[in-house]
Amino acid sequence: MRSMFKMFIQINKILLLLILVIMSSENFAQKQPPLNELLPAESAVILGKGTEPPFSGKYEKLFATGTYICKQCGSALFYSDSKFDAHCGWPSFDAEIPGAVTRKPDPDGRRTEITCSYCGGHLGHVFTGEGFTPRNTRHCVNSLSLDFVPTKLEPGRYGTAIFAGGCFWGVEYFLQKEPGVVSVTSGYTGGHVKNPSYREVCTGKTGHAEAVKVIYDTRKTSYEKLLKLFLEIHDPTQVNRQGPDVGEQYRSEIFWLNSEQKTLAEKYIGILKSKGLNVATRITKASEFYEAEDYHQDYYFKTGKLPYCHGYTKRF
Repeated sequence: MRSMFKMFIQINKILLLLILVIMSSENFAQKQPPLNELLPAESAVILGKGTEPPFSGKYEKLFATGTYICKQCGSALFYSDSKFDAHCGWPSFDAEIPGAVTRKPDPDGRRTEITCSYCGGHLGHVFTGEGFTPRNTRHCVNSLSLDFVPTKLEPGRYGTAIFAGGCFWGVEYFLQKEPGVVSVTSGYTGGHVKNPSYREVCTGKTGHAEAVKVIYDTRKTSYEKLLKLFLEIHDPTQVNRQGPDVGEQYRSEIFWLNSEQKTLAEKYIGILKSKGLNVATRITKASEFYEAEDYHQDYYFKTGKLPYCHGYTKRF
């Protein structure tokens, strides 16, 4: 009888352990966002294993402090302190974040290809023995394979969200304060003019909206939570304006990067409509995001002022 009781206790312990493992796996899986859909030029490099023209990438001459992440999955790949100028026409790094990059023989039989260890996306090639730095290693990486976050991130995957809801100063202000958000960059997107200036966007002739690009830690928050917050910090019923700011560049718009983001956007817009709100927020596939001028970044934190046309209103 006593032995049967001990066996019963052991079985219950095993079942409890299995349940905990399953729950932990499910929670982890929920935090992992799907891969981002790529623009044609990005796809040609990341999936097609192509190479961007030398001296054409936006990160080739960038030496700001921060972390380079995978464009397709958001995995942290390289820190800025490992970047150096090899004068070769592509971003060069002499070290990767441990475990983030995989090496494999290139089909040409001569070079060594490097890919993102999480999603397998093509990054470029690695070369050794050139003597550029004491580490004697050069990861030659396509800018199109990367995104840059102006802060040092812990190893792991990070999500990206792009929102437009009036003046980007106010949207940036509220999203920067949200736990789990590691970076918010003000910029322009959704239009047809390349590398627009603030002056150009203000004419209303570029098609761009003032927007923010949010990088968040998937272990601490989620796209769904940030989406709901975005819809609560601006008025999604206003058409081509937000408060006193009037113009198409101040429109409300959600730029989705994958099908899950699109589905969630449609869901929460639907909820607001079911509550009687005449929602004007557009849902659009993300296109090229252009970073705004330096004086627009962290505007309210630099000036000590407060948003004049944004505020929190509970809607969910």
